[in-house]
This record gives sequence, structure tokens and C-alpha cells, in this order.
Amino acid sequence: MDYAEAFLKDQISAPLRSLIPSTLKAAYDAARLLIEQEAILSVTSAKDNSGRIIQWAVDLGFERLVQSGQWPFDFRWTYFERPTGRYLEILPSHSVITISQVDNPSKQPRDVRFRANKRLNGQGWLAGFSPEDQPSSGIPHVLLIHGHQNLNFAHLGIPKEEQESGYHYRSPNLMLMPHAVVSTEPPPEDTDIEAVITLKEEIDKWRRDNGNQ
Repeated sequence: MDYAEAFLKDQISAPLRSLIPSTLKAAYDAARLLIEQEAILSVTSAKDNSGRIIQWAVDLGFERLVQSGQWPFDFRWTYFERPTGRYLEILPSHSVITISQVDNPSKQPRDVRFRANKRLNGQGWLAGFSPEDQPSSGIPHVLLIHGHQNLNFAHLGIPKEEQESGYHYRSPNLMLMPHAVVSTEPPPEDTDIEAVITLKEEIDKWRRDNGNQ
């Protein structure tokens, strides 16, 4: 198991991943129903931008997943680098998750400044350097990507530094997972490899040094 895969499994366990397909399906169904029922959303220009309705429904679905306690994380709404709006951040213990629609699961979402900045956090370590040689510079970024328009795939991935280079690690297609998983994995403390523990300690140190961000 490489560092990035181990870290991702530490942050989002199999039982928690199993809630992703049903949350996405419910959001897509809600968006589709709204579009069908609202005449203003049936105009051609609205249809061309139906991805926005889907994304809003997905954001609501994951906000509620956290609020209900099914995902035992925090969340926050963060302004884009250019303050034209806000995006959802979900906060496991030592990472930050953002959600994006993509048309190709092997590629990262389009390059925007806030994603570019997040990609730099801890990336040297995830590329295989030891934390002692490449100390963490922030909170590692996890992308939850899902199919553009059609919900035929969903993946969790840790992006590489260059947008065009894809991922250090990308999960199998989560839409093919059972909707409920009884974990056969040992408890997290038994699966933590030494490098993952060291990275989390480096992140905690970075937080202390930078005002517990």
C-alpha cells in the first residue's frame, strides 16, 4: 500500500465511503425532479447549465450527511480565491475534502486557484518523500469527483501537484460499492502505517504553528 492510499483509507473508512453512492444518487434524483417540475429550468440555457443544479443538490446532500452525524466530520463554506461565491469543504481529522463534477475520472477538475493552492499541501510527502525531508505545508486535499451529468462514476482521490498529472491515488469507482458496508478492516489504529502517523503528527505541528487552521 502506498502512502497516499494508506492516508486516504485512514481519513475516510470503507463504511463511510459506502454512504457516497446513495448520497449522490439522491442528489441527482432531486435535481432531475426539480428541473422537470420547474418551467424556468426547462429553457435551453438552463438545460445547458443543469450541472449547477446537480452540484447544489450534491452540496446539500453532503452537508446533511455531516449534520446528521453519518459522516463524523465538520464542514465549512469557504470563499473562492476570487470572492464570487463559496464552496463546501468537509473536514476529516487531517485533510479537507472538496467535491467536483468531471467528465473524465482520470483527470482532475479544471484548474482554479483554490484547487491549485490546496494541491501543494503535503504533496511532497504523498509523492514518496519522508515527512522529515518534506515537512507538511498544510492540510492535504482530497477530491470527491463524480460524473458530469450522468452519475456513472465517483472516486476519492489525492491530486498531484500539476493539474494535468492526475492523482497520487484514486479509489476504485465508488458507484460500484454496496450501499452499506460492514467493515472487515482492522480498526484505524491497527491499519496506520508509521508514515501515516508521522504525517498526521506533522499536520498537527503545522496547525499549532499556524493558528490551528
